[in-house]
Amino acid sequence: MIGKLNHVAIAVPDLEAAVRTYRDVLGAKVSEVMPQPAHGVTVVFVQLENTKIELLFPLGEKSPIQGFLDKNPAGGVHHVCYEVADLIAARDKLKATGARVLGDGEPKNGAHNKPVLFLHPKDFNGTLVELEQA
Repeated sequence: MIGKLNHVAIAVPDLEAAVRTYRDVLGAKVSEVMPQPAHGVTVVFVQLENTKIELLFPLGEKSPIQGFLDKNPAGGVHHVCYEVADLIAARDKLKATGARVLGDGEPKNGAHNKPVLFLHPKDFNGTLVELEQA
């Protein structure tokens, strides 16, 4: 069902410092800063040969990333994102197996402007999983 690893998302307490680390220390190509008000985050994508790293920083008072950073002040891995060919079919198959889809279960457009869903970390070895329509 899952395809390629689309990205690994890392919540960061200082977005500018994280960008400098990836760009200047590691020599990676990084995107422009992209505010995502609908999701309460600001993102930067670090381009790798085979995938991306998504740097997440809180945007607004109700950002879900702020809650994560409150518990993990140094930041850390927030979620992994896998591509799927058919997001609705994947959702329905997962729900039939007892996996929990977060939110109302309906896809929302993610940072790549493609439909995404999140799966409960308790159902996936403690890892928040994002599925993105390929």
